[in-house]
Amino acid sequence: MKQALLQLDRWSTTAAMAVACLMLTIASALGVFQIVTRFVLEQPAEWSEILIRISLIWMVFMGIPTAFRQGAMVSVDVLYRWSPPKVRRVLDWFVCLAALSLIGVIIWWGWDYAQRGSVQSMAGLESVSMFWAYLALPVGGLFSVVGILANLVDPQRNELDTAQ
Repeated sequence: MKQALLQLDRWSTTAAMAVACLMLTIASALGVFQIVTRFVLEQPAEWSEILIRISLIWMVFMGIPTAFRQGAMVSVDVLYRWSPPKVRRVLDWFVCLAALSLIGVIIWWGWDYAQRGSVQSMAGLESVSMFWAYLALPVGGLFSVVGILANLVDPQRNELDTAQ
């Protein structure tokens, strides 16, 4: 079970980070495009601004699973350093349950928001539904669940090792 979870985590974290990097690339390219069309050609492309926002939202929510996996999202470093090993494990469980609770809310309400937004179209892209923008919340949340559970099973605390 542990090996299967860690293998799923390696796949999902790599995929999520690849999507996050792709979204950053798209946002950067569209930003340059928007600057050129607005200030050089003096013909601004209205659709590029909404796509930049959406790609940044997707970038953030697809980058969060990597932060959770590395234990960098919810950090209790001082308590962890000062605690004996048994208390450290209790802290691991507490952080895991708190993070899962938060991500559960994000998944639940993110999916609800995406469904409600499916009747709304994007400004500048009238043929594209806002569902695709709001879908970043539950998708990123689902990838985060895997990272949170993998961090509980196999904690990674590289930043604590170098700071001591």
